[in-house]
Amino acid sequence: MRTHGCGLYLEPAIIKIMSLEVAIEKQVSDFRLAVEFTADGAPLGLLGPSGSGKTMTLRAIAGLETPDRGRIVLDGRILFDSARGINIPARERKIGLLFQNYALFPHLTVAENIAFGLHRLPRRVAQQLSAAHLDDLANRYPASLSGGEQQRVALARALAVEPEALLLDEPFSALDTHLRSALERQLRETLETYRGSTLFVSHNLEEAYRVCEELVVLERGSVAARGPKEEVFRRPPTLEVARLTGCKNYSRARRRADGLIEALDWGCTLRVTQEFAKPPEHVAIRAHHIRVHTPGAAPEKRENALACWLAAMTETPFRVTLDLRIGGPPASQADFHVQAEVVKQEWESFRNLPQPWQVEFAPDRLFLLPD
Repeated sequence: MRTHGCGLYLEPAIIKIMSLEVAIEKQVSDFRLAVEFTADGAPLGLLGPSGSGKTMTLRAIAGLETPDRGRIVLDGRILFDSARGINIPARERKIGLLFQNYALFPHLTVAENIAFGLHRLPRRVAQQLSAAHLDDLANRYPASLSGGEQQRVALARALAVEPEALLLDEPFSALDTHLRSALERQLRETLETYRGSTLFVSHNLEEAYRVCEELVVLERGSVAARGPKEEVFRRPPTLEVARLTGCKNYSRARRRADGLIEALDWGCTLRVTQEFAKPPEHVAIRAHHIRVHTPGAAPEKRENALACWLAAMTETPFRVTLDLRIGGPPASQADFHVQAEVVKQEWESFRNLPQPWQVEFAPDRLFLLPD
């Protein structure tokens, strides 16, 4: 038997990385799903707003929804091919699916839930119970379990069938902050040794960033962005993808003859290092990339250093969000151009200093976007 940290049991027989190829279309009422992507082993995150098609995509891969057309291929096995009339039943696809609400069978014990669909009952169930630290709960029913315990049972059940693909539909959405952190860490440890394909659906951007190496961003049923997580966050291809990945600051933009960028909504001119072949329609920067400098902390001459006034601030236990107005004092708390996020220690260093503050929009942190 093999475990990894506090992760769940994975058979040594799974030794190669399995790829999942998806190219499907499905029309449901006035919504059309048309997605195409490949998962090559490293966890792939599916991001997008509610109604963008994330869960429908997982259900189609698992065999719970039938696409109108397209192909789904897992490790060379054709699971669905509309042109060839192939549609493998869900129970034969070797796919583990973890639902948002865990979907445990209320009339079955923990051990019986994990055993559902298995043939080698005693050995395999014992392995999963032990690896998930569920031995003491084996004979209990789901109604008597906490949310975290139910999540562990559901993940153990998904892995018990030795799946070639693991589909996780917002697995931590029903948990409190402490449990989310502990179970996310356990999941990451489990995925380090898992050699199947993993799709991870989440609304939590930071969670998806920690768990996944690559991201697919869905927008209205289509793939709006696909690539390594660093690239998707650093260089989103469209304004909508920038918004979906948490960018709060964007302005209409116009390129000047000298190569500088006018941020029309912010009322300032900026240098941007990003090359952009077409005339840009927007310039953007993420809130945590805006820096507020205290006098004397560094040489005063900085590129894209602008005078800003504080319109309002929002405080959390560890971070502060500042609503800043560029170029002049705000008329009201709602009168601001950009939002900056700083840690509490930074905030304490300049909060009482006279305004305007010197705020830096580093040229390599700004990015240009089409509409």
